[in-house]
Amino acid sequence: MGRYSRLRRIRRMDPRQDHELIFRWITQYEFPRDYLHGTSIAFLRDYGVPRVSRLLDRTQEFERAGQKRYDDTVLLAYELVREGMDSEHGRAAARHLNRIHGRYRIPDEDFLYVLATTVVGPKRWIDRYGWRRLCRQETESLALVGRRMGEMMGISGVPDTYAAFERLHDDYEREMFAYDPANRRVAAATLRVMASWYPAPLRRVASRVVLAVLDEPLLEALGFRPQPRPLRAVVHRAFRVRAVLIRLLPGRPEWLPRKPVPRTYPFGWTLDDLGPHWAHSRAPEPLQDEVPPSPPAAPHTARASRQEP
Repeated sequence: MGRYSRLRRIRRMDPRQDHELIFRWITQYEFPRDYLHGTSIAFLRDYGVPRVSRLLDRTQEFERAGQKRYDDTVLLAYELVREGMDSEHGRAAARHLNRIHGRYRIPDEDFLYVLATTVVGPKRWIDRYGWRRLCRQETESLALVGRRMGEMMGISGVPDTYAAFERLHDDYEREMFAYDPANRRVAAATLRVMASWYPAPLRRVASRVVLAVLDEPLLEALGFRPQPRPLRAVVHRAFRVRAVLIRLLPGRPEWLPRKPVPRTYPFGWTLDDLGPHWAHSRAPEPLQDEVPPSPPAAPHTARASRQEP
């Protein structure tokens, strides 16, 4: 398949009708790794909000099972769209996700921000470091899939356009980003998970590469100093060179979608495997004011006493 063949097909499609198919093409064919990179950065953005980080820090969830939490978040989104969001499987995935969230009292505004990071984060990463920018149909498909996920979770006020998601995302961060020691602890635990994907001698470098692509407001909220300008320039050029090389390759064939390869489940998984240990039981759980499996929101201010990673 030619590198731009699928893009030409997407441009003839209507996102209102075809957003799930376009979303699968984005995540499994056109930008599978870049979509995951953008999602990973979205996780870190959630920790710039102190209320999220304090709750996660209190339970030590990332210290004990950071890789599983990362995998579960990716897999739950994959399961929602795998057979269609309105299929029986998609509805079962939504029920499982809602059952997990039902244990916690989480305001809709918190859910909305986290949902917005999963729409805006991948779009911005792909436009910056992907082999091409997303077209209008792809951008709106990300937003429409995000909207449907929000509806299936029972969240009110979910945006229905990318521009509205982006506005919500940026306004929320301007109001809620603030340093808290818990931000740094949870972010550092997540960076250790990401670094563990590489051989031991490269793990510190991998962590610094991640920090090199983060913007200054997020770094300040997490309590990390910006990486040196020469390192940021090298990392940026390396990702741009990668984009050029990918552009020269043929498109991924239809028979070879890239699907999740979670480290936590080398022999496969079921819906019931995903989520905290208590979610593996079918017994109902009481509401608790503790940490949700997906991040919520934040209070404000307090400045970072910045430190080196």
